[in-house]
Amino acid sequence: VRGSVVLPHGSGKNVRVAVMAKGEKLIEAKNSGADLVQGPELIDEIMKGKIDFDVLIVTPDLMKDIAKLGKILGPKGLMPNPKTGTVTFEIEKAVKEIKSGRVEFRNDSGGIVHVALGKKSFPENALVDNVKAMIDAIIKAKPPSAKGKYILSVFLSTTMGPGIEIDVSEFLN
Repeated sequence: VRGSVVLPHGSGKNVRVAVMAKGEKLIEAKNSGADLVQGPELIDEIMKGKIDFDVLIVTPDLMKDIAKLGKILGPKGLMPNPKTGTVTFEIEKAVKEIKSGRVEFRNDSGGIVHVALGKKSFPENALVDNVKAMIDAIIKAKPPSAKGKYILSVFLSTTMGPGIEIDVSEFLN
């Protein structure tokens, strides 16, 4: 299972977004609210090891140029990917989604999905809305080949706290 969802109340993190584009898309990127906007010269900075962003958005026409950055960006989870929405001509929409709290999820080898859905300081209703949005996104991402019970259990916990089991029966109906 893999996908992304925009959390209704954000994740509580301040995400730094870098955009690599050229031409009129460079101007659109500057107006979109991205933290770092550059053309293909950003490739040289990344090759030197200067990575001061959390998400990199690239226009499809520059994907062939950043292919050589795969060994640097890949292990850090920063390589742009069309499936995650980081390779697009709709730069303004992508930056707005990421800044407003879009999170990506995928299951690990044990079938567990780990996602940060907010902070302890969030109001209770904000956390509930974020959990509902996440469970809905996981249910929508269910592959057609998956048989049997799809979601066995859901646990909510702070970073170093005990897990609290959530009753998911109301989400599955």
